This record gives sequence, structure tokens and C-alpha cells, in this order.
Amino acid sequence: MADKLKDTGAISFLEAAVKISHTSPDIPAEVQMSMKDHIMRRTRIQRQTTEPASSTRHISFKRHLPRQMHVSSMDYGLEPPAVAEQPTSIGRIKPELYKQKTVDTEDPKKEAEKTCGKINFTLKYDYENETLTVRILRAFDLPAKDFCGSSDPYVKIYLLPDRKRKFQTRVHRKTLNPTFDESFHFPVPHEELASRKLHLSVFDFDRFSRHDMIGEVILENLFEDSDLSRETSIWRDIQYATTESVDLGEIMFSLCYLPTAGRLTLTVIKCRNLKAMDITGYSDPYVKVSLLCDGRRLKKKKTTIKKNTLNPTYNEAIIFDIPPENMDQVSLLISVMDYDRVGHNEIIGVCRVGVNAEGLGRDHWNEMLAYPRKPIAHWHPLVEVKKSFKEWHGRAASFDSQGSCPSPKPPPTP
Repeated sequence: MADKLKDTGAISFLEAAVKISHTSPDIPAEVQMSMKDHIMRRTRIQRQTTEPASSTRHISFKRHLPRQMHVSSMDYGLEPPAVAEQPTSIGRIKPELYKQKTVDTEDPKKEAEKTCGKINFTLKYDYENETLTVRILRAFDLPAKDFCGSSDPYVKIYLLPDRKRKFQTRVHRKTLNPTFDESFHFPVPHEELASRKLHLSVFDFDRFSRHDMIGEVILENLFEDSDLSRETSIWRDIQYATTESVDLGEIMFSLCYLPTAGRLTLTVIKCRNLKAMDITGYSDPYVKVSLLCDGRRLKKKKTTIKKNTLNPTYNEAIIFDIPPENMDQVSLLISVMDYDRVGHNEIIGVCRVGVNAEGLGRDHWNEMLAYPRKPIAHWHPLVEVKKSFKEWHGRAASFDSQGSCPSPKPPPTP
């Protein structure tokens, strides 16, 4: 039994030494100790022979378990998988940050195009003196136009269509919320108020270069909020604009189509509030009507010239022969011209009607087709020719890509 205990003690000693050697680098040096140290370890193990060998192994395992777990946890923390998680998380976050930056940089631009702050003003009409008083009170939340993050705003005031008489407020330095509190008086008869428009243009003053336009407000109906007998406070959003919009005037004409005869009649009735083109403050207007297809002008006709007036009356009919099958392929370009005896004639403004026109021009054309043999009359606002030609050329290109819109041809004979 003593020999078995000795052998058992030796085996347990060797097993403990092997286990410890895997976890501690100092054990190999202890294994090569002197014989005296080995004998002392043997005698210590022999004194513990009263306990079973299995319990000795369990105690030695439990004794080294915390150390092994601690070392292993540290080893796992230093292994490559933990390091590999860092680039993965960074790679997953960076694209989101970049996307967020693009959204943040685009949104303010879109907002700046839509809103340019607000302006507060009042209107009051003096019936005895026939004078409209416009009082500019304040502006709020204007966009910054200067590098310092501020602006030097002022306001121009017009009572359209008259642009000869205009007023301007004082310039307020380095502020986005200026308080003007200035009043301006426009002499105007009461019967003309219904046809007048209030135009406010907000600018940023620049001493060394051209003044930057912040935006504009156009009040189409002066009686929109009250009868003007009392001073009425009005708030309006300032609409984004880069240049002052010019009121070119309006033209009234009627359209009538006879399907059986294939005849389109455009009757030019009158114009009002045309832009003055001469130094005298008037114009010599006439109307030119062009039949268009696929961006090409097929025919043109014009009215007589009315001298020295901004509100001419014509009542002249212009007739085109168009087969019914070609009505959805043509359009009419109406140009109001200013006749000049010396030099070339100038375009005051244009409008267009047809299936491919926009807004009122398309609606007027469709109403004519819906009610044949009946004259349909409407007022049309005049627009600048540059804007209109861009729209027409774009639409003509779309027709070319589809291979449609041939030139109108007479109906085939049976």
C-alpha cells in the first residue's frame, strides 16, 4: 500500500506539474530544481495520502481553474477576432455618416429656394384724396447674403403696371430682421385699384458691386384682405427671385374652331397694361400670330398697328385652315410687338395656346375643342420670349424623339 501511495503521489505530482506548465512559463524552471526540493514535495504529497486521489485531482483543477479562466479571457481579448471587429464597425458607420452629410448639405439649398423670409406691411386708401398709402413695417428671417452671415436689406415698392413711380426704404445694416416703419403714397383713382398690383422687391445692399436680390412679393388683389378703408396689416412670404419680374401686360383673344370646314379663327380683342417700350412712356403695339408644328413656323399673320397706347383695342380676326386630324399637332404663338419706324421691331411679350402648352394656354385650347363653333375668350398674361422659347424647344425635341407632329396636310380625297 505504501508503494501504491508513493506511485499515486508521483503520478499526481507529474499531472499537476504538466497542468501548471501549460499555464505558467515559470514551471519549466521549477521542474529542473534540485533533488532536495523534489524530496520535500514528495513528503508533502505523502502526508496528504489520507484523501482519495480523485479529490486531489479535483482540488488541483479547482485551484488552477480561476487562473486558467483569467488567462484565457485575457488571451481571447488579445486574439485577432476582437481586433477584426473594429474595422467592421467603422466600415459600417462611415458610409452612414457620409450619407448624412450629403442630406444635410442639400436640404438647406432646397429650403433657401423655397422660402426667403416674411415681410409685414399695411395698406390704406384715402377716398377723399384718392391716395393709396403703403406702409412697410418689418421683415423677418431674411437669408444671409454677406460673408459675415448677415445682410443689408432694403425694399423697393411699385404699384404695377406703372414702373415710373417707385419708392425705396432706407438700408438697414447687418440684420436679418429689419424694422423699416416707413410710409409711401401712390396717387391712384379708386376705379383703377382693381387693376393695380403691389410689387415689393427686397434687396441686399452692396457698396462695391451690384445689389443682390433676396426675393419679391406681388399682391395681385389689393382688396384681398379688406376694402382699404382702414389700415390693414398683411404678412406675406417673400418668394425667391434673382431678378425683378416685369409685368409685361395681358392680351384677350377668342378661339373658335369649325370641324366641318377645318377652320380655326383667332380673334384679337384687346390688350391692357402693356410695357412701355418708347421714351415717351408708350408703345406702338401690334399682334403677330404664328402657326407652329414641330418647332417650325408654318404660317404667320398680324393685326394693324395702334399708335401711342398701352391699352390697344383691335377686334380683328385671324384665320388658319387646319384639318381636324392635325389639331392635336399644332399650336399658336401670339406675340405682342412694338413697332419702330427706325430700327427693328421689339417683342413686348408672348403667350402660347395648344395641346402641348401649359396652364391657361392648354385649358383654353381644350375648351375650344370641347365646344366647337363657339368663340371662347380669355385673358392671357404675357411672358418673356426667352423663357417661352426654352419651353417650346424642349417640347419640340420630345416630339422629334417620338417621330410625331407631321406638317398639316389636307384631308385625302375619297
